[in-house]
Amino acid sequence: MTETVDVVLIGGGIMSATLGTLLHELQPEWKIVAFERLSDVAQESSNPWNNAGTGHAALCELNYMPQGTGPLDPAKAVSINEQFQQSRQFWSSLVDKGVLDAPSTFINATPHMTFVRGEKDVAYLKDRYEVLKKQPLFDGIEYSEDSRVINQWAPLLMQKRRKGEPFAATRVPAGTDVDFGALTHQLFDHLTDSGVTLRTNHEVRSLKRQKDGTWLVKYRTTIGRTPNEVKAKFVFVGAGGWALKLLQNSRIPEIKGYGVFPIGGQFLKTSNPKIVEQHKAKVYSQASVGAPPMSVPHLDTRVVDGEASLMFGPFATFSPKFLKNGSMLDIVSQVRTHNLWPMLRVAFANPDLITYLVGELMKNHRKKVDSLRTFMPTAKDEDWTLIDAGQRAQVMKKDPKKGGILQFGTEVVAAGDGSIAGLLGASPGASTAVPIMLNLLKTCFPDDYVAWEPQLRELIPTFGEQLNKDAALAKESTTATAATLGINV
Repeated sequence: MTETVDVVLIGGGIMSATLGTLLHELQPEWKIVAFERLSDVAQESSNPWNNAGTGHAALCELNYMPQGTGPLDPAKAVSINEQFQQSRQFWSSLVDKGVLDAPSTFINATPHMTFVRGEKDVAYLKDRYEVLKKQPLFDGIEYSEDSRVINQWAPLLMQKRRKGEPFAATRVPAGTDVDFGALTHQLFDHLTDSGVTLRTNHEVRSLKRQKDGTWLVKYRTTIGRTPNEVKAKFVFVGAGGWALKLLQNSRIPEIKGYGVFPIGGQFLKTSNPKIVEQHKAKVYSQASVGAPPMSVPHLDTRVVDGEASLMFGPFATFSPKFLKNGSMLDIVSQVRTHNLWPMLRVAFANPDLITYLVGELMKNHRKKVDSLRTFMPTAKDEDWTLIDAGQRAQVMKKDPKKGGILQFGTEVVAAGDGSIAGLLGASPGASTAVPIMLNLLKTCFPDDYVAWEPQLRELIPTFGEQLNKDAALAKESTTATAATLGINV
């Protein structure tokens, strides 16, 4: 007989790990099964070397508060920060409960900085600072145009910097570097210890809605290709770029009009201790003209398995695969009659993106280190090696005015009855996994959600409140989570 479960999680990344942990805390009696097609979890976008590890809180990322024709609006930056605070509170609760290991195994205090050059960008950064310093969640943000001050913050930025060049920087000491791979492993370790079934080397092949409202999930082992199936009351598709394929296979009408555009990435990396010890920060700058927001250049401290290194990038690459371990036919096999026009409109409307990608693909190692030298003038080619990052499947979808748009960020696509949902898109995804999954619970389990709220408030003390509207509450919350997570600065 076909096995019947309450929840199927497809994909072994941070999203499935977060949703599985929330559901297990709320409904410990529910039977949950997770499928991962690779031999271990956190091998795609959640792997620490496949992402930048930035605890995205809009402290340094200029694309969350872009320069326009009117006054700068902090609303998006505040919203991203609010979401990251929910993640911090959730992780703190799990540390207190013993679900997660010592915080230093997955999160470390790393100042977040923004560094710009040229009069126009310096004026913009100063305006941004003046707006954000009034926001409670950005308390402690600093600004300077003084090379001596910036040299104290991040010496590598200033060494042999050309004199007379206008530059400025902001700094927030309370930024973080997050190893989402370690976090994902720890969450899944707890789930499996608590009775959740994790099946690695198992690939979901099809999703079919049954007459009783459940889903028949057909899968096979990747070794031997043995087929099997399971019936589930609820299915979550957290499989990165593969999520589009499975949601299309489910034939829910809500996926119509969606497509994805894959963008790969590379980083320059060094573990040279003489260089690494001179830089402890994540330093972001302005994106190149035509570059997607995810390609904003940044020079980062990374801490993985207790070892510090520096990464610079990303440099865009192109592959038709939706995952690093995907198929060369992915970009073609997604095409349907309902999404062809939106995807064509995106292609016509984004020539700058195509030009940018071509330019990136033509850069050799020396040219990429040249880009690094705009941040770090003393960078030497031989100290840096290229590593391949993950594939990011950016959302393309219908738009009533433009026909189709390319959307950066994440989006949950759920069936009208809430029986299945999937996540499309990329950054700031992992950092905001908790609020994304909370919204998914509210959408897919509306009757249960109200009853869950007291438990959610235990896990996330300011659940349902906006920290930025209450300076005292914001201070109390950030101080408490910083203490628990060991990220006091």
